[in-house]
Amino acid sequence: MKLIVMTSHCRTFSLRHSRGQHSLPLKAASVRGTVALSDSERFRFSMLTAVRATRRSLGYFRSVSNYAIDSGYQQANVVILPNHLAKDFEEFCRRNPAPLPLLYHSRSGETSCTPLARNADIRTDISQYHVYEEGCLVKTVSSLQSYCAQSSAPGVASQQQAAPQGPWSDMVCFYLGCSFGFEGRLRKAGVPVRNVEQGTNISMYRTAVRCVPAGVFSCPLVVTMRPVPAAMLDAAVEVTHLNPLAHGAPVHIGDPALLGIHDLSTPDYGEPVQLLPGDVPVFWACGVTAIEAILCSKPHLAFSHSPGCMFLTDIPDSPPSPPHPPSKGSVGSHCTHHDAELIPLCFLISHNPLLFSLASQRAVAKIRQLETIIGEDPGQRGIRALFVQDELLRSCLALSHANSVAITTGFPTHHTQSPPDETDGPPGAIAMATMLLSLGKQVTMVTDRRALEMNRAIVDEAVRTGVLKTAISIVTFEESGPDSALRFLCHHGDPNKPRYDHLVAIERTGRAEDGNYYNMRGVNIKHLVDPIDDLFIAAKDIPGIITTGIGDGGNELGMGALRDKVRTMMPNGGLIACDVPADYAITAGVSNWGGYAVACGLYLLHTCPSHQRYRLRGLRVEHATPQEQLHDWTANLPSVDKEESILSTLVRFGIRSGKTGHLAMEVDGLTFHPTHSDIITRLLEVTLCTTPNP
Repeated sequence: MKLIVMTSHCRTFSLRHSRGQHSLPLKAASVRGTVALSDSERFRFSMLTAVRATRRSLGYFRSVSNYAIDSGYQQANVVILPNHLAKDFEEFCRRNPAPLPLLYHSRSGETSCTPLARNADIRTDISQYHVYEEGCLVKTVSSLQSYCAQSSAPGVASQQQAAPQGPWSDMVCFYLGCSFGFEGRLRKAGVPVRNVEQGTNISMYRTAVRCVPAGVFSCPLVVTMRPVPAAMLDAAVEVTHLNPLAHGAPVHIGDPALLGIHDLSTPDYGEPVQLLPGDVPVFWACGVTAIEAILCSKPHLAFSHSPGCMFLTDIPDSPPSPPHPPSKGSVGSHCTHHDAELIPLCFLISHNPLLFSLASQRAVAKIRQLETIIGEDPGQRGIRALFVQDELLRSCLALSHANSVAITTGFPTHHTQSPPDETDGPPGAIAMATMLLSLGKQVTMVTDRRALEMNRAIVDEAVRTGVLKTAISIVTFEESGPDSALRFLCHHGDPNKPRYDHLVAIERTGRAEDGNYYNMRGVNIKHLVDPIDDLFIAAKDIPGIITTGIGDGGNELGMGALRDKVRTMMPNGGLIACDVPADYAITAGVSNWGGYAVACGLYLLHTCPSHQRYRLRGLRVEHATPQEQLHDWTANLPSVDKEESILSTLVRFGIRSGKTGHLAMEVDGLTFHPTHSDIITRLLEVTLCTTPNP
């Protein structure tokens, strides 16, 4: 075997070994000295050197990009900063792990990075560097050697490299993971890499999402975009999740406007990549965020790689364990033991705007268990015929992304009583409200004018007894013109400025096809109902508002999505079926159970690392939920004691069981003990159990 590494004045790198001969037209590597190696080590080193040379030529020679991607070694973004900023930048990386996965940082003036690449010289091993002065890009160069004034002491051999002097002696190099490292893995999984197919650099965009600041560093998140066929999203997510040092799983899938990106054809860095029919734009955090940090912090001198011209390491792109360099510069905080249950799955949660969300296989399995439990039908109403899998999961995912939620309930089935309402609905609404409040969401309750004062009193009592975390606003909706619903839902009636991003109806009377409202007996109760259905109808045409309906008979608001099934499978279905659909229709044996399950599902998602990372765009990510926060979320889950308390409150207000009309501790003819208390207990067991799923 013969290894020839030409000097920087030459243009050809040659690699010859017993299996054949390769000659690639590359920008040559610099001379790195002589190292005694065994034959096997020499062969491995020669191969890695060839790959590194190929990779760092990527910015100039696109024809070798496929070879580079298939080589299977991590690439790195590089940022070089003055020493006095190093601690701030290291902390900035820690707080923003998705865009800035720190592989290694050097000592002041250090040119090598032995834990990442043997005999590397960061001054020459990247094909293009950017030079910044006072936060402004002043030039692009092919070497940083001019910033190192070399000096040799008398008697030192000329071939021995002296310590760099000049500005370089005060500079610290940060090596950050790069998403190019997973492109080969994507291709092996059958996921097309459109930028490679189209012969372009990757598209990179500055977003409206702000990174978590640290010291002098504060800047917008930069993302890369890769088009992925919708049917292959799960594969793309899994592959990249298993590459945490290459930015990990996506931080956004769907409409770029949700990141503040208004035109995919004009990237801030790189080149446009075209979406093909059926493709979905998928966004990963990008190490070019570090360049934005330079631009915003304005150091007197700084360097970076030129976007797309990366540093190639000797580390496989999916190492069995993270590098642990014997240096204070290594963060080493990325876990590489990938429990299969933590691998995220991808779900479509909104068409307008297009939005997908992620949750771990473990969280998904648990929420599906919740869905099974609430689908039980001890009252034998036939509700299982209406079941649609994952409506609970998708609704919970959408609610997790929401900021402001409006909840409505109230079914005046006892039209001859005062009050005419039933005990199903308000407990589930309050259970959802208190969990949403605990998660930091804004919550509003929408009710009928006739029930306004009663519901305010019930909420006050729920707060006093600790069932509800804090008081919530209770409002009514009155139809006063053709745009009443739009003005209610949006600030100044502007559909681009919605007040709420999710509407939830639980056991709320739903409008039938003939415009009337019916209880299960087929009695028209329209005179007791305000037209809150109009809000759900209007929401369908307002981008960014998602709707959920929770019901147990098919005549509830939101069940219009199941109208055909209700008409054919439920008693009096042809008359009572709600005609107004919601985006998600959660069916349960008792509607309250659906509310409890939503609260539990939200807890599971907010304690799911994969979902939290995605929801937070890979920023502010903690390896474990802080105990104080976890305690608060747990305390705001539904419980047997709290649900028994709120049911007791309803009974004191004269509210009756829906099916029997009894003024007693029952809901839909089922006594609280043992039926409802047993369901709550089982929901909590699934939610709080920490053992792996079977």
